[in-house]
Amino acid sequence: MTDITIMQRDLTPFEHLVLDLLCKGKSNVAIAHDTSHTEKVIENTVSRSARVFGITSDGDTNVRVLLALAYRTHFGDAAFDSFGLPCQHLQPGPDGRMYCARHIE
Repeated sequence: MTDITIMQRDLTPFEHLVLDLLCKGKSNVAIAHDTSHTEKVIENTVSRSARVFGITSDGDTNVRVLLALAYRTHFGDAAFDSFGLPCQHLQPGPDGRMYCARHIE
């Protein structure tokens, strides 16, 4: 199995924007609307971004799910903050406060 968390190149700012919206559960149509681009541009951006993480499409793979997981693994769990769910990676810090052990600032 390919390690999908290893990026093969840096993402562009637009790819970051699209993937942030994808991680929030937005469809390609909604992302296109939010970014004032065509759905085809978004489809191409998602496909290109999947290749950055080494994710390939086949009949058994949901590229969007794997892409969202790879992106959030690499860049942190900030997209989940909007759901209001408690972080599952909390650990006590040196000051006694709880901190996410995986979140990247």
